[in-house]
Amino acid sequence: MISSNAVMAESKKSIVGQVETIKVHELDLDYLARIDTGAATTSIHATDIKVVGEDSKSDDMRDHLGHKVSFTSVNEKGEEAEFEGKIVKVSKIRNAQGVERRYAVKMDLGWNGEHKEVAVNLRDRSKLEYKLLIGRNWLEGSYLVDVDKSDDDD
Repeated sequence: MISSNAVMAESKKSIVGQVETIKVHELDLDYLARIDTGAATTSIHATDIKVVGEDSKSDDMRDHLGHKVSFTSVNEKGEEAEFEGKIVKVSKIRNAQGVERRYAVKMDLGWNGEHKEVAVNLRDRSKLEYKLLIGRNWLEGSYLVDVDKSDDDD
């Protein structure tokens, strides 16, 4: 039996579909984003990733935590923006290609007027259909996923 408190807590969550239009406020760009409950962290298409003003020649990406990183991002419409932000995390990602490390920066992601700031890891997603992948760190506590819902339903 489900308690009434559990139902009340669930009812305050917004429902998102498998694909949604998400605004990345720092870039002032909208992305058609894939919602992926299997991904722990949100990921954005990033190229020309460079640690800014870094004196260290360390190959260990973890040595760059707290430094600034710059990158360029392009959405699926070809709209481009540059961003510079503080590296808040270095993630170890396991995927079909093996294991890789990625920088993450905080970004404000908006959907239907709601804002949520989360760590977003940087990856070249040029060969992928979706330039923004929304992971559980954005979903948790605020959103439920309905696989039947369309982006046009908003």
